[in-house]
Amino acid sequence: MQKLSLNKNKIKILLLEGIHEKAVQEFKDAGYTNIEYYKTALEKNELIRKIKDTHILGIRSRTQVDADILKEAKKLITIGCFCIGVNQVDLDMAKKIGIPVFNAPYSNTRSVAELVIGEVIMLMRGISEKNVLMHQGVWKKTAANAYEIREKNIGIVGYGHIGSQVSVLAESLGMSVHYYDIENKLSIGNAKACKSLNELLKISDVVTLHVPSTPETKNIISKNELYKMRKGSYIINLSRGDTVNIPDLAKSLKEKHIAGAAIDVFPKEPATGDEEFKSELREFNNVILTAHIGGSTKEAQKNIGQEVAEKLIKYSDNGSTLGAQNFVQVSILGNLSRKRFFHMHKNKPGVIDKINKLFASYKLNILSQYLQTDCDIGYVIIDTKGKIDPSFLKKLNSIPHTIRCRMLY
Repeated sequence: MQKLSLNKNKIKILLLEGIHEKAVQEFKDAGYTNIEYYKTALEKNELIRKIKDTHILGIRSRTQVDADILKEAKKLITIGCFCIGVNQVDLDMAKKIGIPVFNAPYSNTRSVAELVIGEVIMLMRGISEKNVLMHQGVWKKTAANAYEIREKNIGIVGYGHIGSQVSVLAESLGMSVHYYDIENKLSIGNAKACKSLNELLKISDVVTLHVPSTPETKNIISKNELYKMRKGSYIINLSRGDTVNIPDLAKSLKEKHIAGAAIDVFPKEPATGDEEFKSELREFNNVILTAHIGGSTKEAQKNIGQEVAEKLIKYSDNGSTLGAQNFVQVSILGNLSRKRFFHMHKNKPGVIDKINKLFASYKLNILSQYLQTDCDIGYVIIDTKGKIDPSFLKKLNSIPHTIRCRMLY
C-alpha cells in the first residue's frame, strides 16, 4: 500500500464555534487524530497565532477569515464552513492562494423551513404579544387580530432549496403560495411565480425571505418595499442580516403598517453570548427575535458536521474539490496503488505543457489526468507510477504561474 505523503496524525485540524461532534468523529474515523476543538470563536490575534500551523480549518458563521488571517496561513490547505453561507471567508483571496472553501448549503433546509412555518402561525395568531401579557400576569382571551393561516397568501422571496421547502409545507397547511426569484424555477405543487418583487409584496399576507447576501439583495426590503406590502401583513427573515433595513422595519411597525415580524438574522450580531444584543426591534412585542438559530437543530448540526467533514476529508485524501464554493470542481476517487499529485496554477497558456514535459523528463508515465479551469485558475490531478526523485516535487512547484502543488500519496 502506498504511503501518504504527509501522515494524517501530522495534519492539524482546528475546529471552532462548537461544531457538532459528528464532524470530530468523521475525522477520527478517517484516521485524523491531531484535532484542536473549541466551543467558541477565537479572537482575531489568537486565530492568527493558531492558523500558522493549521492545515484544515473548520468554522461557523462568527469567525471572519479575512486577508490578514489568510496571509498567515502558510500551511492551510482548506477551510470548511459548517453552515450554509461562506461570506465570512475572503473567497477571492482563498482561491488565489489555492485554498478551497467548503460548506453545507442544504443540510439545514428542513430546520429553517419548519421554523418559518412555526413563525407564520405565531405571528398570525399574535402569540408573541399574548405571551408577553401572560408573563406580566395579564389574562387577555380574545380573537382580535388572530387568524388561521389557511387560505392566506404567503410570498416567498427566493425559491431555492429552503424557499421551495417552505412552499411545500405552507401549501400542505392550506396556504396559497406565491414566489419571486431572479431565475426561472419550476413551481412545486400549486405555487405561482410572480413576475416581480413588487407583485409579490402587494398580494402577500406574509412575506418570507430566502436569498443569499449579495449587492443585489442588500436592503432588498426597505421603506419602499415595506409600504408596498398590505397594511396588517407580516414579514419573516431567516436568510441574511443585510436583506432587511431594520430602521425602516421599525418605523413601519411603529406606524402599524406592518402587523408583526420574525427576525433571526441581523446586520450586526454579537460575537459572543456575553455581548449585548442591540436592535431597534427590541421594543416591539409583536416581533419575534431569535439569535440566528434558523438552522440550529440537533438534526441539522449533525448533518452539517457530517457533510462538511466528508468534503474536507475527500479533498485532503484524494484532491476532490466537489462542493467547493470558490474553486473549480473536480471529483475523483482515491487510488492508493498509484502516486497522485495535484497542481494549482494561474490559468495561463503553456502551464499544462510544462507539467507534462516535466513528468516525461523524469520518465514518469501519466496514468490519468483530471483538469478543470476557470478564468482565474487551473487545477489538475495527475496519477502516475514509478519511483519519484526527491527533486521532482521541487521542480513541479517551480513551474511558472504555480500557486501550489502537493503530492497526496
